[in-house]
Amino acid sequence: MARLPILIYPDPRLQKVALPVASVDAKIRQLVGDMAETMYAAPGVGLAATQVDVHLQVIVIDVSDDKSQLQVFINPQLLTRDGECEGEEGCLSVPGVYDNVVRSASVRVRALGLDGKVFEMDAEGMLAVCIQHEIDHLQGKLFVDYLSRLKQTRIRNKLIKHHPRLTA
Repeated sequence: MARLPILIYPDPRLQKVALPVASVDAKIRQLVGDMAETMYAAPGVGLAATQVDVHLQVIVIDVSDDKSQLQVFINPQLLTRDGECEGEEGCLSVPGVYDNVVRSASVRVRALGLDGKVFEMDAEGMLAVCIQHEIDHLQGKLFVDYLSRLKQTRIRNKLIKHHPRLTA
């Protein structure tokens, strides 16, 4: 396994829409392993392939306290959304920035697992929020896109100042 570099907002590659995975093969399993290692080392609770400059529909999530429950979603689709919740979100691609975002309180998702088989699951709470957050990444959207233009500009300028290799 290898740790992968995480793209930092406002890197334009974060806006790319990810392509579906054609088949779950050794290359995809390696990507999942690398993404998990990267996420745990960051440390974070979720990571989308888009964030490591791989534009395929792959996300990894682990919201457990002891980081022992890695969940993998390949080609995830939200089937249903229910309710509403607002909570503070952060993102490994937007380091040091947290703000409130409104999301669905519960979701039903369909995806492929590492075995290549389709599964569906219901999620609520933090897991539901993470699934929505990471699926947004696959669609080229970040949590800051839910914020006001003024906040987006402040965040962009702050990150460019702290990461000079970035450009607006």
